[in-house]
Amino acid sequence: MPDTATWPPGAVLAIALLAVAASVFVVSAIASLVVRAVARRRSSANILIRRARWPFRTVLLIGGIAIAVALAFPDEPWRPVVDHAVLIALIGAGAWLVAQVLLFLADVGERRYDVGVADNRVARKVHTQLQVVRRLVVVVVALVAMGAILLTFDGVRAVGASLLASAGIASIVAGLAAQSVLANVFAGVQLAFSEAIRVDDVVVVEGEWGRIREITLTYVVVMTWDERTVVLPCTYFTTKPFQNWTKYGSALIGSVELDVDWRVSTDAMREELDRVLDGTDLFDGRTKVLQVTEATGGLVRVRVLVSAADSAALWDLRCLVREELVEWVRDQDRDALPHQRVLLGEAGEATTDEGRADAAPRARRPDDAAPRERAGLFSGSDEGEQRASEFTAAIPVVEPGVEDADGTRR
Repeated sequence: MPDTATWPPGAVLAIALLAVAASVFVVSAIASLVVRAVARRRSSANILIRRARWPFRTVLLIGGIAIAVALAFPDEPWRPVVDHAVLIALIGAGAWLVAQVLLFLADVGERRYDVGVADNRVARKVHTQLQVVRRLVVVVVALVAMGAILLTFDGVRAVGASLLASAGIASIVAGLAAQSVLANVFAGVQLAFSEAIRVDDVVVVEGEWGRIREITLTYVVVMTWDERTVVLPCTYFTTKPFQNWTKYGSALIGSVELDVDWRVSTDAMREELDRVLDGTDLFDGRTKVLQVTEATGGLVRVRVLVSAADSAALWDLRCLVREELVEWVRDQDRDALPHQRVLLGEAGEATTDEGRADAAPRARRPDDAAPRERAGLFSGSDEGEQRASEFTAAIPVVEPGVEDADGTRR
């Protein structure tokens, strides 16, 4: 066996570096083969390979370089400086590897919950929480790595005791200086785990309707319906009221209001509404109501309530219903068009805008005819009764002379 003590340091270093490179390649290849064998049964192993491949190789390479330098230059005076630099690099590479492994675990959690399905409330909750956890992991690992690097300096360790003594005052000063930043950070964590909002939730904030695109530790990104980006601090969602249209589900009820003449035929309008809703896939079949809500100012206000599976479908459905009913009034029931009436001549001689003072009255229901039962928002149908029960409860009425449960008579 040759005596390496008589070899020049450069030759020893070159041989050691070649050995390090070969060792890194062999170890990395073996680890890759093992993980790929696991990947045949679990596809998540491919994510681990993609994330941890280069951090793992970097850690092996830095460790090998440290060994090569120690073998080639065992007693050089500059060795402490090089060893210190190698230690700092090793801490940084190790932090990189740890962060990637933790992010791999977050990736595995996200893959278990698909947001592409129809009922994705739980999936969106998990994705929102993991989105915040990712950022926390990176921040915590980076802070720990920086602290470990600082502790490698003798000067920092020497003043550690005095720094700990003044840490209380420093934390108070830092907290006051970064009050808004820390408030947003805590608000971001609160939003992620309180489920007030989730990624892809439909919200109305500052009068803007859009979807939650991203939730970070300090701000929330909302993509509006017209593809504008609204960035709001996390404290906005913890201190101000806002609308979340997908908190418990995406189905919604919307209204369409029309001001028409008193001569409108509401029964014919209901038939037209049925025809319109039967011919579109936007209507989900839950709620279909046409009611007269006001009769003031010489006009009658008709309100139509319809439901859809989500907010986008509801918007299009409301526009469709409004357009079809407007065309129906214009083409099929011209008497329902809004009219302005004036009173001319002596009292009691009223004329319409068509100049017919003695127009024949419209047919009315006979006095003995029973009122037709119509479906309302809170009555007339099983869905309406169920909806009404959510706002009030039945109050028991005791008839006179009937004993209560406690035996008393009324």
